[in-house]
Amino acid sequence: MSTLKPLLALGLALAFGSGAAAADTPGLGKPISEADIKPWDIAIMPDGTGLPPGSGTPAQGARVFAEKCVTCHGEGGKGGPGAGPVFANNPLDRIEAAKSPGNFWGYSTILYDFIRRAMPFQAPRTLTDNEVYALTAYILSLNKLVGENDVMNAETLPKVKMPNRDNFIIRFPDRI
Repeated sequence: MSTLKPLLALGLALAFGSGAAAADTPGLGKPISEADIKPWDIAIMPDGTGLPPGSGTPAQGARVFAEKCVTCHGEGGKGGPGAGPVFANNPLDRIEAAKSPGNFWGYSTILYDFIRRAMPFQAPRTLTDNEVYALTAYILSLNKLVGENDVMNAETLPKVKMPNRDNFIIRFPDRI
């Protein structure tokens, strides 16, 4: 009986004390709400899932490009001091071949996603959704993948078939 009392006391202490211990946290951080996550949850899928409302044309994109992109990418997207050209008409027949959205990227939505996340270089994520659609339309038109009057939006952009789309091995095709 003398060993039973300490074991019973230990069991009661663990049973009633563990709830308080589990409720205590180290006090680091704070819970994050869906509203806090939303501005950072901007992934765009190849099929267009995640594209926001808005639209843009190549003409509108040319104006945005001249204002916010020409410093790095050069006049008409031909390349500049900070970045290469946004179009290339050469084939990808060797490792050194110039790669651009038009001859390398597999999906037009990747272009939208990249511009939205990373451009302009000195102030990423400052472009409006309409500006991103317009820049995407402009770059696609420079690569002769859409017409000068085509409107890019959440419905039309995923329908643009990129020339190199079928030259990628998709690791998890069931996730697209």
